[in-house]
Amino acid sequence: MLKITQAAYASLRQHGEETYPHECCGVLLGRFEDDGSKIATRAARCGNTRDDSPHNRYNIDPKELVRIQREGRERGEDIVGFYHSHPDHPAQWSPTDLAEAHWIGCSYVITSVEKGKAVLTNSFELAGRDEDDKKFVDERIAVV
Repeated sequence: MLKITQAAYASLRQHGEETYPHECCGVLLGRFEDDGSKIATRAARCGNTRDDSPHNRYNIDPKELVRIQREGRERGEDIVGFYHSHPDHPAQWSPTDLAEAHWIGCSYVITSVEKGKAVLTNSFELAGRDEDDKKFVDERIAVV
């Protein structure tokens, strides 16, 4: 289960609306709980560095990711997931989303943005032992 603060949830949905018709992307910071759930307390916006197809693909610059991870650690936060939007597409992962997901145990949150308005937000946990058997599993979101 992904527990996410109201502020972080609102932020990632607003980010999708602001970047429409392109995909937005970002990092979810928080902590992993002993019961296997994750609590996301902050949504860190990232720039989408894809210039070939930003309406249906995203990429986070590795330098930006390292900076966000370092700043999070300084505040006692871990990277618990990532988010991006699907402009005029369902809030469902694509084969490309799975191929480009590498953080096993993290949440991958997708918001469908239809005609500039955030409609539905879903989460998927990247499960498996390694790259060879990774898969997305539907994950419940609780806004807290």
